[in-house]
Amino acid sequence: EYAEIIHGSGQKLLKLVNQVLEIARLEGNTIEFDACPESLEAALDDVLLALKPELAQRGVTVAIADRGELPAVTADGRGLRSMLTQLIHNAIVFSPEGGEVTVSAERRGENVDIVIRDHGEGVDPEELARLMAPFEQGENALTRKAEGAGLGLPIAHLTCLAMGGRLKLTSVPGQGVTATAGLPAAR
Repeated sequence: EYAEIIHGSGQKLLKLVNQVLEIARLEGNTIEFDACPESLEAALDDVLLALKPELAQRGVTVAIADRGELPAVTADGRGLRSMLTQLIHNAIVFSPEGGEVTVSAERRGENVDIVIRDHGEGVDPEELARLMAPFEQGENALTRKAEGAGLGLPIAHLTCLAMGGRLKLTSVPGQGVTATAGLPAAR
């Protein structure tokens, strides 16, 4: 039993160290992204497969609008999957148990807007910019409801920027958070 506790703690610590290193590499521009046409369908399939345990644990479902017709983007494959993983994981964590996360994508001129929305409590709009800053959290250690160091959104934001995109968060308290990642459309 103690070995399981130690193993679990070690896994959490390793995840935290990896996230801190990823932020350092992104902020230091030491990660080289190879931008090429990427299937959003394939990336979402990979991400949802990896997040299957979290989805099952919370009883959350992910609904993808227009499945089979999603536009392709110009992005680094690993970077795209990392960004989507962070955004969808965040939406899962802050959705009510048994809730739903919605994902959609729409081409807008030269870009594709990928929209991920949870149906949780939402946050004060004045707090949104702080949530994307590394090592800032929307809640303190005494009031937060989710585990983690709050590095998922900063990683998604920095990864999106490094791939030539932008990330915008919007929220209405009581109505969830919407993350919109804009990436260049595939040509």
